[in-house]
Amino acid sequence: MDNTTDSVKERINQGRTVLGIEFGSTRIKAVLIGEQNNPIAQGSYDWENRYEDGIWTYHLEDIWTGLQSCYQQLEKEVEARYGTELRRIGAIGFSAMMHGYMAFDRNGELLVPFRTWRNTITAQAAEELTELFQYHIPQRWSIAHLYQAILNQEEHVRKISYLSTLAGYVHWKLTGEKVLGIGEASGMFPIDSQTKNYKKEMIEKFDGIIETKNLGWKLEEILPKVLVAGERAGTLTEEGARLLDKSGKLQAGSLLCPPEGDAGTGMAATNSVAKRTGNVSAGTSVFAMIVLERELKRVHKEIDLVTTPAGDPVAMVHCNNCTSDLNSWVGIFREFADCFGIKAEPDQLYTVLYQKALEGDADCGGLLAYNYFSGEHITELEEGRPLFVREAKSRFCLANFMRVHLFTALGALKTGLDILLKEEGVQADQIFGHGGFFKTKGVGQRILAAAINTPVSVLETAGEGGAWGIALLASFMLYKTEGEGLDRFLEERVFSGKMGNQMQPDAADAAGFEQFMERYQAGLPVERMAVDCLKA
Repeated sequence: MDNTTDSVKERINQGRTVLGIEFGSTRIKAVLIGEQNNPIAQGSYDWENRYEDGIWTYHLEDIWTGLQSCYQQLEKEVEARYGTELRRIGAIGFSAMMHGYMAFDRNGELLVPFRTWRNTITAQAAEELTELFQYHIPQRWSIAHLYQAILNQEEHVRKISYLSTLAGYVHWKLTGEKVLGIGEASGMFPIDSQTKNYKKEMIEKFDGIIETKNLGWKLEEILPKVLVAGERAGTLTEEGARLLDKSGKLQAGSLLCPPEGDAGTGMAATNSVAKRTGNVSAGTSVFAMIVLERELKRVHKEIDLVTTPAGDPVAMVHCNNCTSDLNSWVGIFREFADCFGIKAEPDQLYTVLYQKALEGDADCGGLLAYNYFSGEHITELEEGRPLFVREAKSRFCLANFMRVHLFTALGALKTGLDILLKEEGVQADQIFGHGGFFKTKGVGQRILAAAINTPVSVLETAGEGGAWGIALLASFMLYKTEGEGLDRFLEERVFSGKMGNQMQPDAADAAGFEQFMERYQAGLPVERMAVDCLKA
């Protein structure tokens, strides 16, 4: 297909484009793609959550200001690059950080400030629901927030008419449809992958424990309708078009795909929706997702169960800490270089130090580090203290120092993945890596392959992120053929010829990582002591 500026301009004018917008924790990003699913224009807007009255939140005006500014930047890029205005869009998809709590009354008014995934204020509810359902309910899930509000006897609970997430809220306001993609819905309430809906027996159990409270509603009445990838989820209304585009140029009528969470869009953006595939997103925090062939044998507090955008079960290991401490140490080396008048570019500094780690001993020479800027639920620490420890006999050198910090960036993640891969016998043929941890070619990829003893691929396109992922889901809805599944669509129409470089695990590295993990587990009391002795 012709991809000249004139041909792209023609497709824009004909409305043969797809728009994906994702609300991340610190950035809202928009990606406009063409019929070949490649980005043709982008826009972004930086924002930050607020901590108010003990709650991490974003104001409603933050949401709409951010969305409109992001779209406006995209519009300007379209005009600058292609000399035309963006008036028609074939399909649109919205995504956002998963979980959280947005409760509305019958007039559509928000009852309490938006409670984001970051809040850890639902411990009692999460524990009681996990016991009730015999299914792990994390604190950040919407149902945990709802039940905690009930336990707290919050006045607004009786007024709830609709409960949604950020992605679902934006979609509702632009289309009038109270729906969610199944992957996003799986972070609100447990999903049955057979029926592609909320687990009926758990809905009944929840209604049973709140029956005597006479709240005036049953759970299924206030939850969004569940849709799977490929289904149509409404059209952009005239009011919605004005909410998105303040200039008034954008026409109503665009088709919308089901709104999805950032986990689902990450799976789409890394071609990780088929069984026995998975992805690891590693940056400030880190999470891994593996698409399951079967249900797990038992409940694990370290493992969250969600779904792909197509509704297949996924095991998720989520850790709060990854590269923050590593980045701090790289900053120390930059400062050291500055003292000698050496101006090292950040990319060059990371490349040199990361590659140096490959020269280290397989087990990091006996060194030990913890990257815990914050607590880590997998290792049962409510707070964290970054920590570096060594014995006098340890082989202390730059290569091992960098290597141990790369290893420990994945230490908590490996703790959770070992439960899946070793205890549960989950099979993964290939894992796709994306995020800053993998930016230095071949280093983070090799370390992850050693940690999980599984082949790891890094896709160049993974850098496009979740906005591209939700655009792909909207494209699938628009262009899929009869009987074509999401996995085949991605494999054949998006990622064909773009599978990236696969790296097999090195046997010595894998054995060294296991030795490191023995030391990591044995040293956790030291980390706990640091938390106790060094008060924040």
